[in-house]
Amino acid sequence: MSNLLTKILKMGEGRKLKVLQKAVESVTVLEPGIEKLSDEQLREKTGEFRERLANGETLDGILPEAFAVVREASRRTLGLRPFDVQVMGGIVLHQGKIAEMKTGEGKTLAATMPVYLNALSQKGAHVVTVNDYLARRDADWMGEIYDFLGLSVGLVQDGMDFDERKVAYHSDITYGTNAQFGFDYLRDNIATSTDHLVQRDLNFAIVDEVDSILIDEARTPLIISGMPESAADTYYRFAAIIPRLKAGDDFEVDEKKRQVAPTESGVEKVENALGIENLYDDVNTNLVNHLNQALRAHTLFHKDVEYLVRDGQVFIVDEFTGRVLEGRRYSEGLHQAIEAKEGVEIKEENQTVATITIQNFFRQYDKLSGMTGTAATEADEFMHIYKMEVVSVPTHKDMIRDDRDDMVYKTTKSKYASVVEDIIERHEEGQPVLVGTVSVEVSEHISTLLKRKGVPHNVLNAKQHEREAETILEAGEHGAVTIATNMAGRGTDIKLGEGVEELGGLYVLGTERHESRRIDNQLRGRSGRQGDSGESRFYLSFEDDLLRRFGGQRMQNVIDRIGLEDDVPIEAGMISGSVRRAQEQVESQNFQIRKKILEYDDVLNKQREVIYAIRRDILMGGNVDTWSYVEEVLSEVVSGYASDAVYPEDWELEALSTELNRFYPTQVDFTGLDIENLTSADISAMVLEDARQRLAERKGEWEARTTELERRGLVRTDGLDSFEEAERRTLLSIVDQRWREHLYDMDYLREGIGWRGLSQRDPLVEYKREGFDIFQEMERGLKEDYVTYIYRIENVQLREEPQMQQLSYSGGEEEPSPQQSQPRQAANNKVGRNEPCPCGSGKKYKKCHGQPGAPPLNVPVGSTDAPDQRTG
Repeated sequence: MSNLLTKILKMGEGRKLKVLQKAVESVTVLEPGIEKLSDEQLREKTGEFRERLANGETLDGILPEAFAVVREASRRTLGLRPFDVQVMGGIVLHQGKIAEMKTGEGKTLAATMPVYLNALSQKGAHVVTVNDYLARRDADWMGEIYDFLGLSVGLVQDGMDFDERKVAYHSDITYGTNAQFGFDYLRDNIATSTDHLVQRDLNFAIVDEVDSILIDEARTPLIISGMPESAADTYYRFAAIIPRLKAGDDFEVDEKKRQVAPTESGVEKVENALGIENLYDDVNTNLVNHLNQALRAHTLFHKDVEYLVRDGQVFIVDEFTGRVLEGRRYSEGLHQAIEAKEGVEIKEENQTVATITIQNFFRQYDKLSGMTGTAATEADEFMHIYKMEVVSVPTHKDMIRDDRDDMVYKTTKSKYASVVEDIIERHEEGQPVLVGTVSVEVSEHISTLLKRKGVPHNVLNAKQHEREAETILEAGEHGAVTIATNMAGRGTDIKLGEGVEELGGLYVLGTERHESRRIDNQLRGRSGRQGDSGESRFYLSFEDDLLRRFGGQRMQNVIDRIGLEDDVPIEAGMISGSVRRAQEQVESQNFQIRKKILEYDDVLNKQREVIYAIRRDILMGGNVDTWSYVEEVLSEVVSGYASDAVYPEDWELEALSTELNRFYPTQVDFTGLDIENLTSADISAMVLEDARQRLAERKGEWEARTTELERRGLVRTDGLDSFEEAERRTLLSIVDQRWREHLYDMDYLREGIGWRGLSQRDPLVEYKREGFDIFQEMERGLKEDYVTYIYRIENVQLREEPQMQQLSYSGGEEEPSPQQSQPRQAANNKVGRNEPCPCGSGKKYKKCHGQPGAPPLNVPVGSTDAPDQRTG
C-alpha cells in the first residue's frame, strides 16, 4: 500500500522535470550571445537588470538572461561552467523550493544563480550555512562571481561589532550561519537605539544543508537571556521597606477593589530608603513594579488565606476549593514579593530576554528555499511546516556506488572486531576508508582498536569545522583511514586520489544506524560523487540503541535459539527492513515533537509580532498613539467607580479621586457636582480633560527646563532632547520590562500545562486560552505603567553613557561580543532630589532649585556643589 502511495505521489515528478528542462534550455540558448560580451559589458548587465526591474519587469521574466550571465561569469572567474542540472537546481531554489541534489553535484555553485537574481531587487539575499567555516569559504569562493558582476558580498561572523554587521547586512548578498542570522534578529528586537539595528527586512534566503538546519536543529529555540532585572536581593529590600510605611499616610488600600497605591509621602520614603532621586525615572521602571507588588504582598495577600508556606515554598490556595494549586505562581513579580515577605528562598534564574524557534524565524522570510543531498524522507514536514516542496534534481552522471546490505552481529564487541578486520583489509589494498560513527565516544573506541593494530588514521568529531573540512578533503587519498562522526565534514566533498578509482573508490563504513535515515544517507553520500565508483556498508549489532529499542531483544532471542555464533554476521533484507521501519518510527516521533514545539511557539509568536511591531514603531520614531493609552486606562478606572450600571448616588467619587492620583496628579474636584444629571461618560470626559491639561503642563515644564539648561551652557548626554523623546524612551523601557516578565510567565505556564491532560483538557487549548489572558493582562499593565510614568518623569538630571549588560545565548554556537550587549543606563553622581538644596534654603532640592522652571543656582558652572553641572 505504501509503495502504491509513493508511486502516486511521484507521478508528477517527470512532468516537473520536463518543465524545468525547458527552463534550462531557455538559459542555454542565450549562452552564445553572452559569451561574446566583454568583461565590462557583462558587468553592465547588472545595472541593466535593475533598471528593467524598476520599469516593471519581474524576476521570473529576466531569469533566463540573469542565469546565463552568472554562468558565463563563473566560467571566467572560477573556471567552472555550471552544468544543466546545476542550472535546474538554481531554478528550483529561485522558486522557493528545496533542491535535493546528491553529494558532489555542486550545490554551492548552483546557488549563485538564484542568489544573484534575487539580489538584483536590492532587498538583500541571505545564504545560510551550518558553520562559520563554510560561510567564510563560500563567501570568499563564490564572492569572486558576485564581485565580477558588481554586487557586494557581506559575511556575518562571531565577534563583529554593530557597524561591521550593519555593513554585512546592507550588502547585496550576505553569508552566515543560522545562529548568526537568528540572534541578530533577536538583538535587533531588544535594541535601545537605532544605531544598534543591523538587519534589513528578511527578503530571500537559501539554506544550505536545509534538513540539518530546519529539521535537526528545530527542536532547540534560539534564546538570549541575562540576569533578571528583578534580582532576589531587590525583593528582599522592598520586603524590609514596606513595614516602615504607614497605611493612610504612605499608601492607600482599597480592599473592595483589591488595590493599593503609594502616596507622594510613601514614594519619598521609598526613594530615601533606596538612595535614589526619582522612582519614576525611566531607568527605574522595574523598581516601581517592585514597590507595587511589595505593597500588594503585604496588604492584600495573607498567609494561610490566599497562600500558605510549606517546605520553604509559597503555594497558592484556591479561594473556591481551599486546595493548593500545584504548579501555579502569581505573575508580574507578586509571587517573588510574597516569598521575600515570608523570608523564604527566591530562586534567581537567568531571565529570557528574547526567544524564537528556528521554524518561526525562517518562516518570516518573504521567500525561503533550501538545498541538501537528503530531503525526500522529510518532504511531508517541509511542506507542513514551511510550505516548501522538495524537488529531486537528477545527477550530472549516473550514480554507480555499491550500497551493500547491513551486517548484523549478536554483540557490540563482535561487531567492532569485524569492523577493524574490514578496515585493515581495505587499508592494505590501498582503498581509502571513511568510518562513520554516531558519537565521539565510539570514534575514540575504534581509534584505540586501530592503534593496537598499528593502522594510521585521522579522527574527526565535528568540533573543529575548519580543520575537519580540510582533513576530510584528504579522506579519498590512497590508503587513507578517517574516523568521523556521521555529520563531520558536512558540506565538503571528498575527491578521490590517484589510482583510487581502480581500487573501488571510497569505502564508507557505518558502525551503527542513526535514528534518521537522512544522516545515514549523508554518510553514504560521501562516496560515489559525480559518477565515481564507491562502496558503502553498515555494521550493526542487536545491542545497538536503535535495534534494542525496536525489537532487537526479540530478534536476538531467535538467534540464540538457532545457536548462531557471536562472530557470524546476519546479512538479510529482513533485518534491514526492520531497521528501516524502526527509523521511520523514530522520525515520526521526532516530527511530532517538533510539530508540538511549533504549535506552542505559534501562540507566543503572534504575541511576539505585536510587541516587536510596537517596539519598532517606538524605536524608529513612528506615530505611536500614546494618548489612547491614557484614555483607555483612565476610562477603565472611572467605569470601576462611577459606572452607569449603578445609581449615581452610589458612585464612589472619593475613592475614584484616590485611584486617579495613583496614575496622575489629578485636580478634578467632584464636590458640588449635580451627579443626578451626569453619566459615567461625563465623568470620564472631565477626567480626560484634566489629564490632558496636566500632561500639557508637564510638557511645558520639561521644555522650560530644557531651555534653562541650554541657557546655562549645559549639554545633555542621555539623548532626551524633547518631551516626546522622553515619552518614547519611557515607553520602550516599559515595553521591554513587561515583555521580559511575560516571557517568564509563559515559560512557567508551559512547564506545567501538560498536567491539564489528567483532567481531560487539551493542554494546547488551555495554553492558548491562558496565554491569551496573560498577554491581555500584560498589555493592560503596560499601558497603566506608561500612564503612571509619563506624568512623573522629571527633566532634572543628566546621565553618563550607557553601561553594557552581559547577555548569554543558547540555541546557537556563538558567544556574544561586548559590542553586541545591550545598554543599561547608570545615573551620575549629582545633587539628589531629596538632598538639601545647595542654595542654603533648608529645603530639599526637588522642592527648591530642582523644580522645573526654577531660577538657576548662584553657583559657578563646574562647581561640585551645583546640580546638573556636566558640561559638553
